[in-house]
Amino acid sequence: MAEEIGGIIKPTLTELPTISDRMTFVYLEHCKINREDGAVTVRDIEGTVYIPAASITVLLLGPGTEITHRAMELLGDTGVTVVWVGEHGVRYYAHGRALNSHSRLMEKQAKLVSNTRLHLSVVRKMYEMRFPDEMAANLTLQQLRGREGSRMRKTYRNEAEKWGVDWKGRSYDVEDFSSGDPVNQALSAGNVCLYGLASAVISALGCTPALGFIHVGHEYSFAYDIADLYKADITIPVAFELGVKNPPDLPAVVRRRVRDEIVKRHLLEQMVHDIKYLLQDEDMENEKALYLWDNLKGVVSNGISYKEQEEKG
Repeated sequence: MAEEIGGIIKPTLTELPTISDRMTFVYLEHCKINREDGAVTVRDIEGTVYIPAASITVLLLGPGTEITHRAMELLGDTGVTVVWVGEHGVRYYAHGRALNSHSRLMEKQAKLVSNTRLHLSVVRKMYEMRFPDEMAANLTLQQLRGREGSRMRKTYRNEAEKWGVDWKGRSYDVEDFSSGDPVNQALSAGNVCLYGLASAVISALGCTPALGFIHVGHEYSFAYDIADLYKADITIPVAFELGVKNPPDLPAVVRRRVRDEIVKRHLLEQMVHDIKYLLQDEDMENEKALYLWDNLKGVVSNGISYKEQEEKG
């Protein structure tokens, strides 16, 4: 049953748009963010803009943003992931967890990460998705990693030749964004958009960005894993094209172009499909969100007053 909060009805999970039906992300900076009923209000010196909260997936908050408790309440209720980023939107500081309804996928993710054999099977899947025409089943992890390195170097080299760039390799300083050349700046700006989107989809599905398979030990390891699946097709081509043109406010232009590519390629739907494929998940949309653990049956229903029973021999 819907719950009334702050004068409006809090939507139930079934009433919210699915993660794949929403817009991708919105980047904001130097503004004040509040709420009015079911919309986020964004106010700056030019006026006020209203954004329906349930229509977006991730909100990127850059420098100079102020957000109220009421706005965060609305964003939490509607399952929007909020990401705090640095100047130009290229440093990833923290994110607010999106709305989850169950822990099934997170438990499966933890199981796959914790078992060496299962962990390796997911890593193989990730590499096979990058080069599906090659026979990867018989390759060692070290060989797969080498193939991936060769693939990425070839991707950079091809784009550099296409756009006439004297490419000296990926180089960036997280403390000094402007020190990189335009292509590297564009890569950083585009990649952080993918990281934010991947974190939002991962969280919305009930997983955790921290438990990765190729990347490990970082709070966004799985987000990096997922984002890496799409860089060669999205952010690298965009970065070389726009890096050569080097328009004013390059990071903002890159963000808008990456957003358009994400929409055109239906990346939200693709991410959902790929994550479920990697975690060997079967669709169970009507699964209950909460159970009680039982050492004999696995799980039993919650919300029931169980009577004490003697074990019968």
